Amino acid sequence: MKYGPFLLGRTNILNIDLWQPSATIETLRKRGQLLADIRVFFALRDVLEVDVPVLSQAAVSDPFIDAMRVEYRHFVEDISSDFFLQSSPEYAMKRLLAAGSGCIYQMSKVFRNGEIGRKHNPEFTMLEWYRLDFDEHQLMDEVAHLIASVTAITGIQKLSYKAVFKHYLDLDINCASDELLAQTMRKHIEVIGDYDRDGWLNLLMSHCIEPQLKGAVFIYDYPASQAALAKVKQDCEGIAVAARFELFIDGVELANGYHELTDSYEQLRRFEADQQQRAQLNLPQRPIDMRLVEALSQGMPNCAGVALGVDRLLMIALKKEHIKEVLPFDIERA
Repeated sequence: MKYGPFLLGRTNILNIDLWQPSATIETLRKRGQLLADIRVFFALRDVLEVDVPVLSQAAVSDPFIDAMRVEYRHFVEDISSDFFLQSSPEYAMKRLLAAGSGCIYQMSKVFRNGEIGRKHNPEFTMLEWYRLDFDEHQLMDEVAHLIASVTAITGIQKLSYKAVFKHYLDLDINCASDELLAQTMRKHIEVIGDYDRDGWLNLLMSHCIEPQLKGAVFIYDYPASQAALAKVKQDCEGIAVAARFELFIDGVELANGYHELTDSYEQLRRFEADQQQRAQLNLPQRPIDMRLVEALSQGMPNCAGVALGVDRLLMIALKKEHIKEVLPFDIERA
């Protein structure tokens, strides 16, 4: 193709190198094989692949996830309606579970504002699946089997949230005051401003503990205040904890799983608490997914679910340093 003088002069618009893919063709072949292997893994376990909408009239309530808003019109001249690109297929998949789908999985694109960097791209591929009558520990075992089937990683370690704080920071989180958490954090890095208890715990986890994690590690029994959409239970000491886990591989978060909350009243309460927190942080209010609340009120089966970053999994399998090395086109080339 030949370009006229006008286009050739507009180098800020046209960069002739950015038509090429971010990843090599060989990497993209391996990516395709990984996706195929994942589908075989679930086919062998009779888990149904589903394909829920990318567009939703509701958005995730989590204050720390910024959903992308899009405008929709029936006709060009109509007033637009707000929709949101899914940041996870979770809500719609749970509606399918409540409708009687049985065990399901989805591997699809998801979207999040403000996530860009070595391990982040605003558009990425998420694998999410739900297993009926599993708890979080049974699901951890299945996640480990999936990882072993597509990588050379075996023998994933399991540690409680309390155990990693004790091991890496010599903190007993059941006894440590908020002041002690803040003091410990400030010994490691300079922190501007103040945080609530979960804020300090999150900073200590992300800045002080995660970088020290070696190999593959499941962390489970998060504080009850960090349950998100997981059930709350009592640990062996009678302390309330979230029935939740995360998987880290060499300090990189790969998966986040729950023994799923099925109580519609508690789900609505958590949504409303998220909205209050969003208001306190001067973040926009997002429409609550009342269709999910109604689905839960009709009865969602006991199950555990997990979301796993496929691009990060491929990075780990191929020992790549940047997410763009495993994407056909990263955000710069989109």
